[in-house]
Amino acid sequence: MTRVSFYILKTAQLEERQAFACRLAEKAYHQGHQVYIHTSSAEHSELLDEAIWAIRPDSFVPHEIVSDISNNSPVLIGHEDKKPPRLMDVLINMTDEQPLFFSQFERVAEIIDERDESKKAGRERFQFYKQRGYELDTFHV
Repeated sequence: MTRVSFYILKTAQLEERQAFACRLAEKAYHQGHQVYIHTSSAEHSELLDEAIWAIRPDSFVPHEIVSDISNNSPVLIGHEDKKPPRLMDVLINMTDEQPLFFSQFERVAEIIDERDESKKAGRERFQFYKQRGYELDTFHV
C-alpha cells in the first residue's frame, strides 16, 4: 500500500517549497528511486526543471519534463492529470489536490508550507488519505 509522507515547512516562500522538492527528488534519485514530480501547470513544471539544475553546483539529477518524445530520465516532471508515462515509485505532489493516480506509487510526498491555502489543502489531503487507510508520516522541516 502507498505510504504518504507530509513535509511541513516553516516558510511561506514558494521558492523554499520548490527548493525542498528538488532536494527531496535529489535524495530519492541517489537512493535509486524513479521520481515523478507533479505540478499544477506547464509554467510550474518549467520552474521546477530550472530549479533542479540549480540545486547544488556539485549535484547532477537527470530529469526532464514529460513529453511525447522521451521520458527516460529517472526524474520526470509533469502537470497533466493523467498517469506518468511509466511506472515510478516516488511521487512528489506540488499541487493542492491529490492526483488521481497517486496509489500507483510506493511513496507519496506532500509538501505543505505556511500559506493558509497550502495548510488548508494539506489538511484536506491528510484526511482523504487517512479515511482510506493509507500509512501516514508527518515531518516538520
